[in-house]
This record gives sequence, C-alpha cells and structure tokens, in this order.
Amino acid sequence: MSVNKTSISAIIITKNEQDSLKDCLESLSWVDQIVVVDSGSTDGTLELAKQYTQDVYSNTEWPGFGKQKQLAQSYATSDWILAVDADERIDHTLRENIEQMLENPPADTVFNLNELTWVFGRFLKHSGWYYRHVRLYPRELTTYNDNLVHESVIVPEGTQVAELDGDILHFSYRNIEHYLVKSAGYAKAWADQREARGKRVTLGQGVLHAIGCFAKMYLLKRGFLDGKAGFLIAVLSAHSTFVKYADLWARQHDSHYRK
Repeated sequence: MSVNKTSISAIIITKNEQDSLKDCLESLSWVDQIVVVDSGSTDGTLELAKQYTQDVYSNTEWPGFGKQKQLAQSYATSDWILAVDADERIDHTLRENIEQMLENPPADTVFNLNELTWVFGRFLKHSGWYYRHVRLYPRELTTYNDNLVHESVIVPEGTQVAELDGDILHFSYRNIEHYLVKSAGYAKAWADQREARGKRVTLGQGVLHAIGCFAKMYLLKRGFLDGKAGFLIAVLSAHSTFVKYADLWARQHDSHYRK
C-alpha cells in the first residue's frame, strides 16, 4: 500500500448487531479508521466493536438513520468516508479499487457503489435489489441527509458521481421473522416522518402502492429470474409497502393513538 495514500474512515451505526458485526469489521481491516456509533445495544455489540477500534461511541437518543450517520461522520478524521452497515461486507474487488482510487483521488467526486444483497438463500441479481448508491465520498465535501429512514448522501451541485467495480455484500435478513421486525421498524419511521409533515393517506393508496411494488419488483425488475427468493421478497415488499400506509392511516383515524 502506498505510504502517500489518502486516508479513509469507515463509519458504522449499530444496535444489537453482535451476530453480524465481526464479519463487517474484518472486511474493513484495511481502512485507516473505523467509527462505530451505537444506539443502545443490549447484546455484545459494544464489546465486539472495541476489539477492532477505539472509536466506539453511544447515542441512545435515536435521531433517525440520517442524523445518526451524520454523528458517526463527525467522529471521523480521515480524508474520505466509507459508509457501511453492520450486516455488510466489502468484497476483495471493491477494496482493491477503493485503495487504488485513494492513491490519486479525484476532486469534487463521490462514488456510487454496488450493493449485492443475500436474501433467503441466494444473492439477488434482479428484483431491483442489485443497485448502486453513494457510499464513498470526501469527508469535507458532504454528508448524509436528515431522513429518519431511507437516508442518502447529499450530492452537492457540481459534484461528479463516479463508479467503482466490486460489491458491498449485504446479508440483510436472517429469516422471515427478522425481515418482519426490521420492516415494521422502517414502516414506523416512514409513518413518523410523513405524520410530522402533515401528510394524509388512504387505505386505497396503500393497496395500489403495494400492487405496484410487487409488479415493479417481480415483473419490471425481473424478480422472477431470482427464483423463489425473488417471488418471496416481492410479496414481502408489497406487504411492507401496504403496512406503512396502513400505519399512517390508522393514526389518522384513532383519536387514542400514541407513539
């Protein structure tokens, strides 16, 4: 590795991730700094993280995914940021390409990286689940937005968006129960965000969006090529889409609702 290589920090936010965090941290052994911000784990997540980095912090007043990642970035000291989730790993090809880029990094550029997700026994190459999003960027150039869920990196005007080969391997769901628990959390955050903006919905909208979700994933995004796993994830995603609309609708019609 070049001694003149630009430095890079990996940022990770966690909560009860002891079963997946070790593999994630092992795949980041080559970065200059790993920052972990935990939101109140009750398992061995913090103890495990401290075996790999001294930069372990806690913020139990959950502000949403976007602001929690902003906080993690505030503890980073390197030139570049690589944002990784605890259930993800950086594959060898992507690592090599990132290291090569850091030897002569471009100015005012962020990088769209592939995310390849393992779901119910296989990696999904279709279904809309093999896609790129910005995960690698200069620390002083930008950060994440404030979204409670489905957060993303802000791309400033005039910034170039480039790509690197290789994959972020995402081991998203251990089983159906794990999927349902996680999706329920996302649905609540989605409803919280829209309720705060004064948005109103109907159950009919929920049904239409659920049908549209299934059709897009299974037909337009060729989820049928992912076999039975592709069909299952399309059905579950349609269910999750309906649930988030149902959650917000129920709040609007229940005078006794409390968060």
